[in-house]
Amino acid sequence: MDQEESPKKDDLTRKILERTKNRRRLSSNLYKSSSPPADTASKPSNGNGGSGDGITRLGERSAGDGSSRSDDEDTEVEELSRLRCPSVATEVVAAAEQRRRQRQRRCADYPGLSLGTSIFSSDTIMKLNIIKNELHNIMNSQLRRAESEVAALNRRIQLLEEDLERSEERLATATAKLAEASQAADESERQRKILENRSLADEERMDALENQLKEARFLAEEADKKYDEVARKLAMVEADLERAEERAESGESKIVELEEELRVVGNNLKSLEVSEEKANKREEEYKNQIKNLNNRLKEAEVRAEFAERAVQKLQKEVDRLEDDNLVAKEQYREIGDGLELAFVELYGI
Repeated sequence: MDQEESPKKDDLTRKILERTKNRRRLSSNLYKSSSPPADTASKPSNGNGGSGDGITRLGERSAGDGSSRSDDEDTEVEELSRLRCPSVATEVVAAAEQRRRQRQRRCADYPGLSLGTSIFSSDTIMKLNIIKNELHNIMNSQLRRAESEVAALNRRIQLLEEDLERSEERLATATAKLAEASQAADESERQRKILENRSLADEERMDALENQLKEARFLAEEADKKYDEVARKLAMVEADLERAEERAESGESKIVELEEELRVVGNNLKSLEVSEEKANKREEEYKNQIKNLNNRLKEAEVRAEFAERAVQKLQKEVDRLEDDNLVAKEQYREIGDGLELAFVELYGI
């Protein structure tokens, strides 16, 4: 995008510079075309100096003879052609030049002209002088008009130069604004790229957090399943433990009963000392019964101890699973808080 805008900026700057050069060239051409020639510019322009010299020259020419008048007319035509005033038509200058050439061609036919002697009468000379005075008055008026037009052209050139300076100032301002706008566009493009990269990073982070959330939910569901299974096993173990406790209680009651029976047997042995054999036999029988009962009691105690160890193991397993469940719930809560913060940061931007 910057590469496409830079040629456009260069083309716009080049066009503005070319337009400025054309304006300068046009103003210089107008100044050259409107400025008077070197001979005319060297003359005084107050309206009296140039016209006074012209009148003096006309007076000197009127005092001479016919050949001097023709020379004065030629000088007049040359001065008029040299002035080149924009108010004087080109046809007038061409006609005067043509008359001068005709007079030069008539010099061979009229010896008086060629010899410098006058062949005209005094009335003709007077009329010629009057015509010359009128021509000089016309020339003076045209000269003043030309000077006023030159002054107007100079003012116009000055205005054009001021307009050119203002245009150059506007060009410099526009160029500076263009540079500022280009810099602002570059800065906006850079900010846009930064925001795009940030949004991509946020999207990747959101995807990662969503994956973590799914994994945490899966782990929480697995932990819940394990907790349910452990709770079921714990209920079964508690039921087994209750049954074992009931059996232990029944064994204890039997032991109490046996002890009572042993006391009764002892009393009977004391009372039945007469019949020693029977007593010995009964004693052996009772011993055997006691041994059997003791064995049964030991077995019951072993089973009770085994049940207690099993209950302890199951209780430890239950405690461990509860701890795992608490850890999983804590992780799930932390992940949920992280996701909420991420969503707040994302939509807050």
